Amino acid sequence: MMRADRRWAGVVSGLALAALLGGCAATADSAPMVAAGPAAPAVQLTQPPARDPSELAVLFWNDSQRSERFRAMEQWFAGHEVPASKTPRALPKGTPLSPALQAEITALMQSTKTAGVMVLVDGKVVHEEYGLGLKPTDRWTSFSVAKSFTSTLLGAAVKDGFITSLDDPVTQYIPDLKGSAYDGVTVRQLATMTSGVKWNEDYTDANSDVAQMNRFVVEYGPEAIVAQMKALPREAKPGEKWVYKTGETNLIGVLVENAVGEPLAEYAQAKITEPAGFEGGLFWMVDPRGGNIGGCCLSITLGDYARMGQFVLEGGKGAVPEGWFTEATDSAVDFGTSGFGYGYQWWTYPQGTFGAQGIFGQGITLFPDKRVVFAYVGNWATASGGPQRGQFLDLSRKVAAEAK
Repeated sequence: MMRADRRWAGVVSGLALAALLGGCAATADSAPMVAAGPAAPAVQLTQPPARDPSELAVLFWNDSQRSERFRAMEQWFAGHEVPASKTPRALPKGTPLSPALQAEITALMQSTKTAGVMVLVDGKVVHEEYGLGLKPTDRWTSFSVAKSFTSTLLGAAVKDGFITSLDDPVTQYIPDLKGSAYDGVTVRQLATMTSGVKWNEDYTDANSDVAQMNRFVVEYGPEAIVAQMKALPREAKPGEKWVYKTGETNLIGVLVENAVGEPLAEYAQAKITEPAGFEGGLFWMVDPRGGNIGGCCLSITLGDYARMGQFVLEGGKGAVPEGWFTEATDSAVDFGTSGFGYGYQWWTYPQGTFGAQGIFGQGITLFPDKRVVFAYVGNWATASGGPQRGQFLDLSRKVAAEAK
């Protein structure tokens, strides 16, 4: 294990969205990367009505705007629509949680403005509850929960032979990074955010790297992601230091799309939505390349958040290499002696627990030994969530402890 640069701002996930969604949504002129011809999957590029760029600054939406728009991001941003699975996975009812736990979930949802909680035990629904007007058929944005989807597609690309090894150099798949600080960085180090490349993810600093993402979009258009990342300096040897970098997850998205030859959303149809049995389809925003944003920005139903968790618990149903999720969710980086850490775009928690996290209250927390999936989506008052993240982790542990 290597020393982590313990920046808990990173744990709140991708606030790079402030830049990405502040003006980089693809226009009608962006070329979709969907394959042509009769064999093409039914993945469509959608374009919302033109809007004033100021309306797209997600971090500045007020409470009511977030509650309304988080469930309808396709009305605000361009993206790929992936249809529901041809064989949706049934989620049968299981034995309900105890009345005391049900009441605790309800109280926490109401106090934190959480829109939905679903708990599975052995693939059966033991609790399902909605707030903020959310319905079971509504989708809700994921923010950085999408990072764990992108990581899963990285694993699929390894299984399919598009990526030979995680120890391959990043520049093998993104040649435009040659001559930059990414020389000598492996795909594995990119996946664990241990490249050693310097990055500032301070969301309150207008000059930070994350805040400068939109400037690169304006100046470089489709080349923005690579242009920004290749300009960064090195601060440590590859593999020696962890720093949370949303920009690097966007690079993983570029890397996978370059290797596979299709957008993440299209690949996800074959490798996630179909085998996991998504019932409500998936929407994934695009950037000026016409590809998908690896670090954020997909929308699915609460039930499909839970189906994703179950898919992971079951090992990926042949979509990823054998043992991929055991490896991806093992801590490659430890945050001191806290028991928390980071794997391949998955957060690791004490006692063999792990999960995916997104700003404003999105998460999938998994307990492999208890066969429990705890999925939730929300509109928390702040992006970081303050104490709410810990409250939901504590609550999920109580739920897992009760699981038979």
